[in-house]
Amino acid sequence: MSYATPAASRQPPSRIIQAKALGRWPLEKKWGPLFDENEDQDEKLPRQFAIEFREKEVGGKVYVFQKCNGIFIGDRLTDNRVPADDYRFHDVFHLSYAAILGWSPVLRALFKVKRKSKPDIDENQDGARAILIEEGIATWVFNQGSRLQDFRAVTSLDYSLLKSIREFVKGYEVETRPLWQWELAILEGFRVFRELRANRGGTVQVDLLAHSITYQAPL
Repeated sequence: MSYATPAASRQPPSRIIQAKALGRWPLEKKWGPLFDENEDQDEKLPRQFAIEFREKEVGGKVYVFQKCNGIFIGDRLTDNRVPADDYRFHDVFHLSYAAILGWSPVLRALFKVKRKSKPDIDENQDGARAILIEEGIATWVFNQGSRLQDFRAVTSLDYSLLKSIREFVKGYEVETRPLWQWELAILEGFRVFRELRANRGGTVQVDLLAHSITYQAPL
């Protein structure tokens, strides 16, 4: 009896290693088109926007509130943990995924730009499971970063961490994004998270066209 050998395993080891290396350290960084580039204008993530994060005490408990264009969005957040670890600012990671990867089912739901005109995409790429996957990645990576001072002195992430994320997102459109983009999205998210934490809030500006996320301290 013979068994078919997967195509990947039939490739010379040197070619597999080279493919992995290029996914992490490409000779030329190509961002790729945004996932909703050809969608209806009402079903696209906003290309540039700003979110204000502000702490406020309500009933003896401190929450983080978020505003976009002067309007409160999303739920008020606490850390949901003892001891406190400032997870209340974790939505910055969703902003970073949107900016760098062009992907965030969480923000699609928040901004009400799910791709409803395409039921398959709406259900499988923008639906509840995709949202849970993104939230799970954000939480898991946050816990990893917390053990390393929020990646303060880190310039390169462990390959096993990035490989695990690739497994998480199998079957979703963001699976096509190379590991260097994931690495950048995570490190940029933590860079801005550290600013939010240090200043107890601030404004985060997101630009999907420039693939950037920037921070402005509270006035």
